[in-house]
Amino acid sequence: MPVISDPSEFNESDLYVDLRAALELPLFLKCEGFNFAGSIKLKAAREMVNAAERDGTLRPGSVLVESSSGNLGVALSMIAASRGYGFLCVTDSRCNQASIRLMESLGTRVHVVREPDLHDGYLGARLAYVRMLCASDERYVWLNQYSNQGNWRAHYRSTAPEIARRFPDLDVLFVGAGTTGTLMGCARWFWQWRRPVRIVAVDSVGSVTFGGPPGVRLIPGLGTSVPSQLLDKSYIDDVVLVEEPDTLQVCRGLAARGFLFGGSTGTVVSGAHQWLSAHGRRGLTAVAIAPDLGERYLDTVYRAGWPHGPSDTDPMHHPTEAMAHLA
Repeated sequence: MPVISDPSEFNESDLYVDLRAALELPLFLKCEGFNFAGSIKLKAAREMVNAAERDGTLRPGSVLVESSSGNLGVALSMIAASRGYGFLCVTDSRCNQASIRLMESLGTRVHVVREPDLHDGYLGARLAYVRMLCASDERYVWLNQYSNQGNWRAHYRSTAPEIARRFPDLDVLFVGAGTTGTLMGCARWFWQWRRPVRIVAVDSVGSVTFGGPPGVRLIPGLGTSVPSQLLDKSYIDDVVLVEEPDTLQVCRGLAARGFLFGGSTGTVVSGAHQWLSAHGRRGLTAVAIAPDLGERYLDTVYRAGWPHGPSDTDPMHHPTEAMAHLA
């Protein structure tokens, strides 16, 4: 086992769950939540901070500021605390309270946006607040995960080659689309190395990333109300959109078998199930990326009847019915 002095140095990223036993789904799930930040966002956070330190943008006395729905904010909170920077995370009212408390425990100041922008939703309102802060005080350093090339390079350098080493005969890779950093890093790597891997992007219904109409989304992580600046659709083979009730069913079905994953993972697995059902399951080697674990979703995704309140008539309240949904 490693001996570390910087919490960002530890990341167990070579753990996979075979979902054939849990959900009768021919899919391997790459688990990215086993690090001190609890999510795949540690990779992007570390890459972006290191680059800003190298080019002199981030200096002693700087205060990091970033817009985040939760996981990147936690990762940056951890890195800022370990390296002596201040950090202000701008999030919105959909962010899990567990994530907010975790960031504050690490010394981060958290600003919660309560009202969405009329055209660009909560993300638009968050970005406007960040821009205002940076214009008012030169100490603020905005990494801007939405356009920062380090976001996708982190996964080009780590996530994609990790998968390729473990599954040299990979046929299809399912990746959730948020900022699209993970998606683009993996897609570019497999294209660059001429691997015949089909890249399937999984997004939430109500997200505008792939040109769909904006809609209400309650589960943070995947999807966006502002078009991605990192996305290059030419690298993507297919797109699957997932309704949030399907995300809840998958999360609860996995929990019924002892696997507690986050909402983004439920969305990706649901999208993979849709795609595999439509394209045939036999003979394919398929991997999906699980961005985080489920502890931060106990008051939302895993609360019976959420978001409408507990109800014994709600089919998502019953784990056996959630599992039947995937059969």
